[in-house]
Amino acid sequence: MAYLQRLVQRYGLGRRQSSPILMALLLSLASLLIGCAQTMAAQTRTYFVAAVDLDWDYAPTGINQISGNAFGESENVFVQSGKKRIGKVYRKAAYREFTDGTFTTPKDVEPRWQHLGILGPVIRGEVGDTIQVIFKNTTGFPASMHPHGVFYKKESEGAPYNDGTSGSDKADDAVPPGGTHTYTWQVLERSGPGPMDGSSILWMYHSHPDEPKDTNTGLVGPLIITRKGSANPDGTPKDIDREFVTLFTVFDENASHYLEQNVTRFTGRPDRVLLRLGDEEFQESNLMHSVNGYVYGNLPGLTMKQGERVRWYLISIGTEVDLHTPHWHGQTALMAGMRMDMVELLPGSMKTVDMTPDNPGTWLYHCHVNDHITAGMMALFTVTE
Repeated sequence: MAYLQRLVQRYGLGRRQSSPILMALLLSLASLLIGCAQTMAAQTRTYFVAAVDLDWDYAPTGINQISGNAFGESENVFVQSGKKRIGKVYRKAAYREFTDGTFTTPKDVEPRWQHLGILGPVIRGEVGDTIQVIFKNTTGFPASMHPHGVFYKKESEGAPYNDGTSGSDKADDAVPPGGTHTYTWQVLERSGPGPMDGSSILWMYHSHPDEPKDTNTGLVGPLIITRKGSANPDGTPKDIDREFVTLFTVFDENASHYLEQNVTRFTGRPDRVLLRLGDEEFQESNLMHSVNGYVYGNLPGLTMKQGERVRWYLISIGTEVDLHTPHWHGQTALMAGMRMDMVELLPGSMKTVDMTPDNPGTWLYHCHVNDHITAGMMALFTVTE
């Protein structure tokens, strides 16, 4: 607008000399300049992400943090190792971010994201951006990165099925162990927040060659898209002070790529266990009812300040038992303008909830399904003054 004022002054176009036609031309020029500025502001955000193997501890503190006590009989169904039980440590796979394309130096996880746990890194985009992910598969099975919500062509879908494609359009489908692939995703208007959303929304990405096995092994992560003009340079929403991402799922370790490896490494009598993988009690012990890969309150990092603008991004994946109802004690929140303190999640759900915590203390955050409570799908969050 200042530029237009200088233009008017330069050519002596005062109020009396201006005309509707001239003003229309100037307004068109302004619109063109704004459009050019918006186009120039769009950027390509590049991430170096690898699927890696790791030993994952579902309860690293060794106790039930909800009760503050040692694990008892009900908890030990899931967390106690033994001759015929794997316990609380499993070989899993996870997406991890690296500093560059050599994939030699893992990128440090910022303190604000320590709570992500088994989840992959937050991948961000602002409407108008391009997201480029250089992916390397260092696991022992084919893997990929399939995104939700963003625009992609066939060479960046990350999912194998009979779609009539061939050649380079199939290279993204299942990256072999040791292989790499570059995924390119466009962040269009339809990828961003809708009329009833806030300034940012959640999508997710996950491996798709064998989706049930891949996700049960651990390959899933968050993809956050911010409305055009509402993002800081790093992609975070301008109007939010703190963000949390929580995945509610029952990781079925019976369906993991590494079940036999876990039996061999972590049970006392692997020869006997391998012959009886269908044993009901053994299978039950491998159903890890977790929040971000932690059980019985072992999830760290859910800390915020009273009065902060907090945004929660909620995900669920899994099977018919993955009907989850995350519930916050002591606080309320807004989802699409509706006041609530509990959200319903189905497998594949991605929901965004805003909270302004007003009640200091340490509070329970858990799935409200009774069976899931018993099995440890609980966490703690803290509001400081």
